[in-house]
Amino acid sequence: MRALLPLLRTGRGWRVGGPAAARLPQAASAGSGPRRAMALYRTEERGQLHSQDYRIFFKNVAGHYISPFHDIPLKGDSKKEENGIPTKKARNDESENLFNMVVEIPRWTNAKMEIATQEPLNPIKQDVKDGKPRFTANIFPYKGYIWNYGALPQTWEDPHQKDKSTNCCGDNDPIDVCEIGSKVLSPGEVIHVKILGILALIDEGETDWKLIAINANDPEATKFHDIDDVRKFKPGYLEATINWLTYYKVPEGKPENKFAFNGEFKNKAFALEIIKSTHECWKAMLMKKCDRGAINCTNVQVCGSPFHCTPEKARSLVESVLTSSSNKESNIDDQVWHFLGK
Repeated sequence: MRALLPLLRTGRGWRVGGPAAARLPQAASAGSGPRRAMALYRTEERGQLHSQDYRIFFKNVAGHYISPFHDIPLKGDSKKEENGIPTKKARNDESENLFNMVVEIPRWTNAKMEIATQEPLNPIKQDVKDGKPRFTANIFPYKGYIWNYGALPQTWEDPHQKDKSTNCCGDNDPIDVCEIGSKVLSPGEVIHVKILGILALIDEGETDWKLIAINANDPEATKFHDIDDVRKFKPGYLEATINWLTYYKVPEGKPENKFAFNGEFKNKAFALEIIKSTHECWKAMLMKKCDRGAINCTNVQVCGSPFHCTPEKARSLVESVLTSSSNKESNIDDQVWHFLGK
């Protein structure tokens, strides 16, 4: 019942905290694909899964704690070497359309995992409703989320800024991504995605953009260049997306969601403009040029940001969270032993 040992995750598999976990991920083989973003980051789990104390913290290759919201770049640079292995050079248009995605929720799962935007270094946690970890209901005939779900780092949908195309303000989160590739991903994975299009969900009067994207390493990724390719190669997927997003909150007693543009999916060019706009909003927030509300902007790698902190400070922030969680567990243990008369 004591605090669990941290689990460090690299791009492939798990390692228990300790000397072995401190080693950097091994270089990917030449046949493992042209782009591997996860090799640049690793994650550290704390607490028990599906508890209010569960967190996934992020580290860079130097082993420093970072924020997945603020410190992971928006763009995925396919021209750099990763782990000493040159990546395959992408076409110019593909390189411009290569973004980092932080995976929060794997396909076919129900736990509502999300970047904790109001906590220092923004770890991934499970959303809480009525004092309990939140699970999204199944929407017939599907099990859980029908895509790998996550967000683009270094983006922010400003709740004080009205979107020109929807006439609604943002939802105060990084922009969401629905990844439609063939692989079921894991919470905390960082992957490169190709943007294909976008859908404007209106959630309780707020603009909640949903990007449609595909893992750049997916075996079929070369087929997909724009939203029409989804209709061609994955018929029915976009219709299922509309259906799922319309009804997923109804079992919680909320009304059906609505969409701007009568539920029309906009193309890649439109999506890239929305990404650019949300990135500018994020930059203004990180430079303290707008009202950030309760958003925690602590970061380790954004030069010039007034919220920048040292790696040592970042570590102390994480350790303070872990100490608080450990003390809470110790108090629970003491209560159990007292109840048992030990």
